[in-house]
Amino acid sequence: MERSDSDIVFQSYGRCCNNEQFFIDFYERFMDSSVDIRELFTKTDMKVQRHLLRNGIMQLVLYARGMSDTKLRALGKSHDRNGYNIPPEWYHLWLDALIATLRQHDGDFSPEVEAAWNCALTSGINIIRQAY
Repeated sequence: MERSDSDIVFQSYGRCCNNEQFFIDFYERFMDSSVDIRELFTKTDMKVQRHLLRNGIMQLVLYARGMSDTKLRALGKSHDRNGYNIPPEWYHLWLDALIATLRQHDGDFSPEVEAAWNCALTSGINIIRQAY
């Protein structure tokens, strides 16, 4: 029986998410991708932010596994131009930083795992982006 992309992603995330350094490294990489992104986080409690990230990634994974898009629509609303004002073009930087951090922390990372992440998260990220 073949594993689905969402199964591969779920297992990969499980290998990474219990290590706080994974989230620290993600944010360093993400903030390094743009001066504007780094400025966005200057007054942010990063411990709280890392907890929010942990949950946000899980919501994307759960959506890929068949859960409702309700939480992703709420994330989109909070990140739209009237919320955190996250421009849609930043989401590819977010995903690039996530993939690079997964590559660093997931001992079983492979081209198959990378493709699964990209496939599984794209539709959920598009829901969030479209709210802008």
